[in-house]
Amino acid sequence: MIWGPASPEASLRDRIARYISAPLSPVEVRELPCDVSFRHCPESEWEIGSARIRAGSVAHRGPTLGYRIDDGDSSLAYIPDHEPALGADLEALEEDWISGFELARDASLLIHDGQYTDAEYPNHVGWGHSATAHALSFARRTGAERTVLFHHDPLHSDDELDALAVEARQKWVELGGDPATVELAAERNEYELPARAASPAATAPA
Repeated sequence: MIWGPASPEASLRDRIARYISAPLSPVEVRELPCDVSFRHCPESEWEIGSARIRAGSVAHRGPTLGYRIDDGDSSLAYIPDHEPALGADLEALEEDWISGFELARDASLLIHDGQYTDAEYPNHVGWGHSATAHALSFARRTGAERTVLFHHDPLHSDDELDALAVEARQKWVELGGDPATVELAAERNEYELPARAASPAATAPA
């Protein structure tokens, strides 16, 4: 089952099919070896087991959602395509005017778009993704306990990403944060969230 935002332009299935089709993909949606259903995600809250999930629109070039999952004392904010600093100074904005703020407020773990370096961002304003400084400013303003930057630019080499990780930690220290609470996501990483009341710790894949 695939959940995503509604759009007046095309169904969720048709929009995803644009990417899972030639020349971008050798396999099309109709050829996937499984029974896939596509559902429009309401901008509301619902429950799956003991977890409460919230979806909300965030600043991006097209209809895009961020998500928050609360379970006991743990919370995960997942905001993959996000440009909260579009045309604005995040440090000067009031909370109500910051895209995605309520989704990330005091999250145990924030997984957030951090595609561009600060030097690259001026050439990509309006593309729907964040510069490192903007992602970190967003994390500080929302009070996230731990931040993982992802949605890496496919043109960035591993060495460039390693350098970006060092830069991100340095910037986080300048903002008054603990460098151990900021990192770049990597394939196969797992993140342990604070234990729920009377239950084992929850684990969230990047």
